[in-house]
Amino acid sequence: MQDEYLTIARAGVHETEVKGSRFICSLAPAATEEEARAFVARLRREHPAAHHTCYAYVLGADAGVQKSDDDGEPGGTAGLPMLQMLTRRGVRCAVAVVTRYFGGTKLGAGGLIRAYGGAVGEALDEVGTVTRRRYLRATVTVGHDRAGKLEHELRTAGLTVLAVGYGSRVALEVALPAADLETFRTWLADITAGAAGLETGEETYLAG
Repeated sequence: MQDEYLTIARAGVHETEVKGSRFICSLAPAATEEEARAFVARLRREHPAAHHTCYAYVLGADAGVQKSDDDGEPGGTAGLPMLQMLTRRGVRCAVAVVTRYFGGTKLGAGGLIRAYGGAVGEALDEVGTVTRRRYLRATVTVGHDRAGKLEHELRTAGLTVLAVGYGSRVALEVALPAADLETFRTWLADITAGAAGLETGEETYLAG
């Protein structure tokens, strides 16, 4: 797995106009092709009168899946420049849809490439980007008498506490860099005098 990747900070919409044509770029996070396709389908339903609904998406922290579609525009003038803008900016795990309402003036191949790529670029500037880093989920269990102090120590150490569950013992789910697991294990044993349990789970990506 990649240690980190760049993605959009949030979903968002940004509109530009070129010679009377409206280019509405909608961005959304997407973890799978199913999510990306569902987003495209939703935009098509929301804009049934649009002349073109073009899209591009880059999936996976390693950008292993890349697809685009011109939706009737001349080949290579819409989806491809959109995809190139996403990859040029280093964006992963995101889908871009540009909805075009034709304004009556033809833009030519060069004009279309600039308009579609530019629409995605301006939308990325609008919503911003964020780096998501790889972490290991770990669950720390401890007695109720130690839980409050341990949670404070975890946060003071700069660790992210994802959840706290209460049962016969308190379970604190934390995110830590995978490379720091053994260091964390030693630190936890020292600070709790060996009273805490530790179970590791799956790896995940978190902003930060």
